[in-house]
Amino acid sequence: MTMWSDLLGTDLTIRHIELSGWNTRLLEAGEGGVPLVLLPGTGGHLEAYTRNLAAFAARGRVIAYDYPGHGFSAPATADLELPHYLAHLDALVDHLGCPQVDLSGESLGGWIAVKYAAAHPGKVRRLVLNTPGGTMARPEVMARIRDLSQAAADDPGQDRIRARLEWLMADPDSVTDELVAVRRAIYARPGFARSMRHILCLQDPEIRARNQITDEELKSLPQPALVIWTSDDPSGPAAAGLRMAELIPGGRFELIDGAGHWPQWEQAARFTTLVLAFLEER
Repeated sequence: MTMWSDLLGTDLTIRHIELSGWNTRLLEAGEGGVPLVLLPGTGGHLEAYTRNLAAFAARGRVIAYDYPGHGFSAPATADLELPHYLAHLDALVDHLGCPQVDLSGESLGGWIAVKYAAAHPGKVRRLVLNTPGGTMARPEVMARIRDLSQAAADDPGQDRIRARLEWLMADPDSVTDELVAVRRAIYARPGFARSMRHILCLQDPEIRARNQITDEELKSLPQPALVIWTSDDPSGPAAAGLRMAELIPGGRFELIDGAGHWPQWEQAARFTTLVLAFLEER
């Protein structure tokens, strides 16, 4: 499996629009239904979902985008905390012009999705929380994310980019040459090393603490939520995801074997099947 070749034959558009003051890269595909918005992780970009987009687009409208400071959106010049991401997502939801959306967020994306759904319950129909962040503050994990990510942004050579991506995977061979090349192109952009420092502020314990997902927020969520964890997630144990699912009134839990922090990539067929079945439930 590759990346963009997985989307051959799928009608899609990629463009840049202004959202909440940020020049934002946006991919749209499919038509009809409640739009599904895909949210990547820290330092990530919309290519994280290229293995799932064709199947999601066959179901209906799907949107993937790069956050402020991320991917090919405008680089950040100041720290980005959760309120910045929420304002940007809210501008995107308004831009889509639909009364509700479904949100599928991986890592930081799951963190954003929970916070947004708690703040705007009427705008979100269903939640997919894929190895979500925001409930743990493990110093060794935060340090690893910070060190690998900043090293890759400061020197976006093949080895450092590959090391950052391999940390995400259960099987290092899941990191394809094309994925490395895409991320190198992003991380080599002017201003991206500085932007990464502002992205990584959430790995600072004090900043992270004031942005964390609270139990009260999880308990308040009115939406059905699918929490997906994996057998080899480097960010924390599956028990963390199970606890989230138990706190959310409409929560459920699924474990995907043979994957690390990117089950949508390493076990794309299993992930896509689970998400589509969940979204289509009545």
